[in-house]
Amino acid sequence: MKNVERAPSPADSRESGEKPANVRDWLKATRADILFEATSLNVQTGQPAVDHIRAALEHGAHAITANKGPIVHAYRELRDLAAAKNKRFLFESTVMDGVPIFSLFHELPVIHLQGFHGILNSTTNVILSEMENGLSFDESLKKAQSLGVAETDATHDIDGWDAAVKTAALITVLMDVPVRLDEIEREGIRELSGEAVRAAKKEARPFKLVCRAKKTQSGVAASVRPEQLPLADPMAQIAGTSSYIYFETDIFPGLVLTEENPGLYATAYGMLADFVRAASTSRPQDARK
Repeated sequence: MKNVERAPSPADSRESGEKPANVRDWLKATRADILFEATSLNVQTGQPAVDHIRAALEHGAHAITANKGPIVHAYRELRDLAAAKNKRFLFESTVMDGVPIFSLFHELPVIHLQGFHGILNSTTNVILSEMENGLSFDESLKKAQSLGVAETDATHDIDGWDAAVKTAALITVLMDVPVRLDEIEREGIRELSGEAVRAAKKEARPFKLVCRAKKTQSGVAASVRPEQLPLADPMAQIAGTSSYIYFETDIFPGLVLTEENPGLYATAYGMLADFVRAASTSRPQDARK
């Protein structure tokens, strides 16, 4: 590989003294072979990440992203474009940091995913854990921010958008069913009081923000909402920054992945792993059509 680049930022323009007219001019000037796309999530449109990835693939570069938006809003277009250009469109860091969810199913041919459920948002999980320990909602949010797992504006996490986008990404890619975000029943944790959370823990039925998806005759039914779970449910034991997902397939009735309290390096590892995949092969991504 000759050159590896990330999407341009204002800092790049200041350092070079020149501002590229657009991302396509920038890609051409840098002669990039791989683009790392790590802009912030845009729930409504997936932009500008969609345009960055499209431009990279049309330029002839592999595209690697940690942004869930393009998967929800433009997955099939970008998948097919990558295949046509004999390039890789990779996004392992979009769900559960660098845990190999998408690459796992890539290595499991002719398996059909019937459904899944799990805990996929670290911010809300930390908040609920700290509320159980006696902190208020605001204090728990500050704790999550101090740990680096919550943004300054944590609206996407608190209101369930982040979990809903992850759910949609898994459905779109692994179940091969395009789904709009408004088709996912969504409820965040904003309305949960500390008293309710602590009472639930005392009842041995703690609250967790749970993602669910299940194939139906007409498509997929999906939801993200706070649920009280019995202690016998493995999800009830997921605390702090840990994540959990349970897959129901036609071959494996229960396939489980658990990520226990990852560090901040985990998402970066996912992008590094995708870089190694892109750099080590020139074949197009099997998109599990």
